[in-house]
This record gives sequence, C-alpha cells and structure tokens, in this order.
Amino acid sequence: MAGMSPLFRRKPAQTSQDPGAPQPAQPPEHSENHLVTLIRKPGCHLCDDAQLVVEKVCADLGVPWEGKDITQDRQLHDAYWEQIPVVLVDGRQHTFWRVNEERLRKALTDQSK
Repeated sequence: MAGMSPLFRRKPAQTSQDPGAPQPAQPPEHSENHLVTLIRKPGCHLCDDAQLVVEKVCADLGVPWEGKDITQDRQLHDAYWEQIPVVLVDGRQHTFWRVNEERLRKALTDQSK
C-alpha cells in the first residue's frame, strides 16, 4: 500500500465490523478534478441525445455535471447558439452538436491533465 494514492487507502477495519461486508465504492481518483457542463436549450433533440451521453459517462466515472440553458443566459446564447448542444469540460469547450461517449470518457480519465 505504500505507493497507493491516499484516496484509495482504507482505514483499518474496526473489530466490530464484518470483514466480509461489502465496502462502499470509492469514486475514481479523477472524479473530483473535473466538471462537465452541458449547454442546451429546451426542445432540442440533439441536446436530449447529448444529455443521455453526459449522464451515462459522468455516472460511470463519478464526475459531476451541470446543465445550462442558453435561453436563460444571454452570454451563453451569444457564444454558443449556433453550436448547441455544447459540452464543456472544466470550462473549456470539449465538443458540440454530437457527443462521442468514448471521447468524453477519455477526456475525463486522461491522467496527464
């Protein structure tokens, strides 16, 4: 355990704890380091498709995500109205129109960032 990340180190089991009991799942190390933002508008079928991909990948990886509506934010509307849906990773544009699940997953699990 010497080289293991502190996130994955477990405290020694209490004597009253059942050693065979399942341990709570630990989130992936990268999960707290990212935020995915989906910029969309109501009634947009591409936005609905993008949200399904974002929800799936973020749930699988334990990464938080948020949705923003361009009809409620003039600055987002002016910046992205021709590109929605737009996915941002950590505030930087990752993709637009169609979200590729594998590409998003790779962006969120790449340890070099």
